[in-house]
Amino acid sequence: MSIPLKDIDRATRIINLNEAVDKVARLYIDRVKQHLRNDERSVEVWILVLPDIVYERCRPQSKRTGLPMEKGDFTKRQKAKESLPLLAAMGAVDQTDEAIFEDVPDFHRRIKAEFLKIAPTQLVRETTLAPDAYLNKAGYPLRKTQDAATVAWNLATGLYYKTQPKPPWRLADVRPGVCYIGMVYKSRPNDPDGHACCAAQMFLNEGDGVVFRGANGPWKTGDYDYHLKAPAAKNLLALVLKTYAETHGGPPKELFIHGQTYFNDEEWNAFVEAAPKETNVIGVRIRSTGGETKLFRDGDYPVLRGTALLLDDQTAYLWTTGYVPQLDTYIGPETPNPLHITVMRSKNAKPDIRTVLSDIMGLTKINYNSCNFNDGLPVTVRFARMVGDVLTMGSAKGEEKQPFKYYV
Repeated sequence: MSIPLKDIDRATRIINLNEAVDKVARLYIDRVKQHLRNDERSVEVWILVLPDIVYERCRPQSKRTGLPMEKGDFTKRQKAKESLPLLAAMGAVDQTDEAIFEDVPDFHRRIKAEFLKIAPTQLVRETTLAPDAYLNKAGYPLRKTQDAATVAWNLATGLYYKTQPKPPWRLADVRPGVCYIGMVYKSRPNDPDGHACCAAQMFLNEGDGVVFRGANGPWKTGDYDYHLKAPAAKNLLALVLKTYAETHGGPPKELFIHGQTYFNDEEWNAFVEAAPKETNVIGVRIRSTGGETKLFRDGDYPVLRGTALLLDDQTAYLWTTGYVPQLDTYIGPETPNPLHITVMRSKNAKPDIRTVLSDIMGLTKINYNSCNFNDGLPVTVRFARMVGDVLTMGSAKGEEKQPFKYYV
């Protein structure tokens, strides 16, 4: 299926950015829905090949300067629904079309949110597939891309992950009965009450994941702090445990909750209450550091990946990037910074800090969306922002649980 470039170009030039992104997204979404109505063949993953004008013009803060703009239904300045509660309640005005202002004007996020109800997607730019076909005035490619082998690996691995029941690889040494959760919080755009969306990313020891949407509410308690109220915390964890039991026939032995802030008493007590007696719940805080702690070693390369500096029995620095002897190189631009790991709370006995660090090292190796040997952050934390960005979109409403592959 193809969409005329002139239709995409015209939609990207609509004066109001929210409206422009909505119109461009609709060109793709409506074409897919047309297929679903008229064709009995099922599609396991939708690949959307995008001209670069979509990338350049359909993101937050896109400038779109020097373009002949197209008049739409909304003014350039409108960025939120008009506040007309009395007229709307009386039925005197129809604000249905203004639902587009519930979404951030971001094509990528909009597509991911809409397709939560359809199928996984793979978005790829035309210049990524054929960089030599799109040249500037000097005869050079419009943008620098990865080498062909890396592009092929990324696409092949991503498509395999999104179409198969099992992930393309799994960790060699896994502990049975272990479940990892990454807590996700994201402020909702244009929410009049300042509410945030909460979700949990569950990853099993096999590496695959599921995203659970929790309740929206007043979870933000500081500039970077979010904490659930007891009912929401209990409901969210109960949903995670129910899904785990459906897959494994019973509750996990250990449930690790990875967060980037501390856990307050109310939410922690709710987590413990939601877990069955045989499940030990452990709260772990994982924070990136900005260079205040460095470790140097003799030789041509920096500290070895996997090096840990134990501060006490529940706190450590962990270098998840560094020199890898198997590759005989260090993949990175500068002296690596460690993660700061703290085992904050535990329902029963706290696990050995070395076990916690080993688990986090393993979780840095299950990014099925790239050909990296490893990531600096575990998957429970690395994709938290991406998941939160999708779930805060108004078009993602109603999706309580979806496989992780829908979000990447």
